[in-house]
Amino acid sequence: MSSSALKLVLLASSCAFACFASPARCEQLSFGQVERGRYLAAAGDCEACHTAPGGKPFAGGRAIPTPFGTIYSANITPDRKTGIGTWSDDQFYGALHQGIAADGSYLYPAFPYPWYTKVTREDSDALHAFLSSLEPASKSLPPNDLVWPLNDRFVMRGWNELFFRAGTFKPDDQKSPEWNRGAYLVEGLGHCGACHTPTNVLGSAEKQSALRGGKLQDWYAPNLTADVRSGLGQWSIDEIVTFLKTGRNDRTVAYGPMSEVITFSTSKLNDDDLKAMATYLKDIPAATEDDKVAEPDPKAMAAGGALYVDNCSGCHQAEGQGVSAMFPRLQGSSAVQDRDPTTIIRLILNGAHAATTDARPTQVSMPAFDWKLSDQQIADLATYVRNAWGNSATQVAASQVGELRRSTPQELSGR
Repeated sequence: MSSSALKLVLLASSCAFACFASPARCEQLSFGQVERGRYLAAAGDCEACHTAPGGKPFAGGRAIPTPFGTIYSANITPDRKTGIGTWSDDQFYGALHQGIAADGSYLYPAFPYPWYTKVTREDSDALHAFLSSLEPASKSLPPNDLVWPLNDRFVMRGWNELFFRAGTFKPDDQKSPEWNRGAYLVEGLGHCGACHTPTNVLGSAEKQSALRGGKLQDWYAPNLTADVRSGLGQWSIDEIVTFLKTGRNDRTVAYGPMSEVITFSTSKLNDDDLKAMATYLKDIPAATEDDKVAEPDPKAMAAGGALYVDNCSGCHQAEGQGVSAMFPRLQGSSAVQDRDPTTIIRLILNGAHAATTDARPTQVSMPAFDWKLSDQQIADLATYVRNAWGNSATQVAASQVGELRRSTPQELSGR
């Protein structure tokens, strides 16, 4: 049986199961709509957030840490008691477009409705059709653990009044169809700004700093504007496409939360959509603030250089040039030169696994050095990498390393 024929058989089976579970919903499903919804679910990275470790896909229960406590993702399978099996298309669209659940309660923006509001009704209905075709999974979720008064969902009404404006994406007539498609994906289902934009003390995205980088779960999502040093200014469209498709390119390798985004989301998108996203990102102007930083302490640079030779040069090479698609290039790296050093500190401390995709299935890992290097040594090493070979970034303090050492789990053991 050909792969396309097998795909149709599996799709027919899923739709048949959905019809058995909900006969009324069956009338609304079509193969084309469900398949379109499957693609849109990948674009929205739905599976990653709505799947607990070791759990059934889309059944929810994943703990999402926030500065205000822990939120557990919802069950979005068509289970009628614990999922969204009783939701209508209108109610589903209301969740995406307005942040309001079927029972009228307010959703928390950990569900990124401030971005999903841009999704068209046609795409919302297709996404709902796909989720309705899944096998229902009965899964009751633990209660959210949030500080008062945020543990009362009604508070979100005030938050929405202050920070949220509903509105479907409107194309810019002065831009190309490709640019508009990229803007729709980046600003809508892709919700890139949810991670890559700084937030205020109440957790709302600072729109004036859109896509200039943001702190998230003890990682730093990098600047996606045209900044030459810490953004995408030196990246080509093809390099962005390759990174989103494979998790690697000649400049870098995806680690941390971005590794998961690529595995579950962008690696599943077609090349035309990835190119559209890259086209849009390349058109975002750089920040205008002064980019100059003070020269690092020569003693820190000397100490860091020696540590680099002993611990890093074997993979990243003597001049930080790395190995293409395997070990990230540090020379000229925008991630290394971020204004916030959180990610590079965390990678040295705890290590990480890179993304694995169909195009790049080989696992690449960064070992942990927390067992071997002190806070000051890691600070010196990070400072060196951020300022060697023409790089330029702020000096890292031992106190920053110590704070992350206490707050983050170890990804890989160097022992």
